[in-house]
Amino acid sequence: MALRNESGIKLIVGLGNPGREYENTRHNAGFMTVETLLKGLPEGAFTETRTAESRVFSGRFRGKNLVMQMPLTYMNCSGDAVGNLSRRLNIAPEEIMVISDDLDLPVGRIRLRRGGSDGGHNGLKSIIAELGSANFMRLRIGIGRPEPGKTVDYVLTGFAGEELTQFNESISTAVEAVRCALSAGLANAMNRYNAARVEPAAAAIEKSKEN
Repeated sequence: MALRNESGIKLIVGLGNPGREYENTRHNAGFMTVETLLKGLPEGAFTETRTAESRVFSGRFRGKNLVMQMPLTYMNCSGDAVGNLSRRLNIAPEEIMVISDDLDLPVGRIRLRRGGSDGGHNGLKSIIAELGSANFMRLRIGIGRPEPGKTVDYVLTGFAGEELTQFNESISTAVEAVRCALSAGLANAMNRYNAARVEPAAAAIEKSKEN
């Protein structure tokens, strides 16, 4: 059965790795965004099921059908889960938004776009291969880039101190961006959020004192 959602977004996919050892790692920014988005919705608005090797949340957002997915296949095989679910629900690639971490964005930045390459992200690479298309929407959350040769360990570690505060605030901003895209379309969300940089809370307070 095809889903109808006039915003153009029918499926939101948050990428990450399942298991407690990965819960608060940089690579799980997509999972964190979906979880935070769900917490902000009315209780009972979305129903969770386990299907397509994923946690799947089905409900309505502002009167429109919406599905959110957290693949449990581990990052490198995310496409298996996304391809499976999108085929079951007859959802086209251009109706999907994928939320992921991004090494090329500094902590505190998010960026929305449609299409593009995988940027070296194995989750996106898997999804593009399985869908046979790169024409899906992306919301990338900056995690910063480590020293050369340390990427694997880096993405599987968490944040601390000021960076943790800034990262958590960027997750909140990402949720706002998703809600904006659902309500007003991707172009409006891009215009509003792509240029914004989340300041650490302490820095923002000091800045307000100066003004």
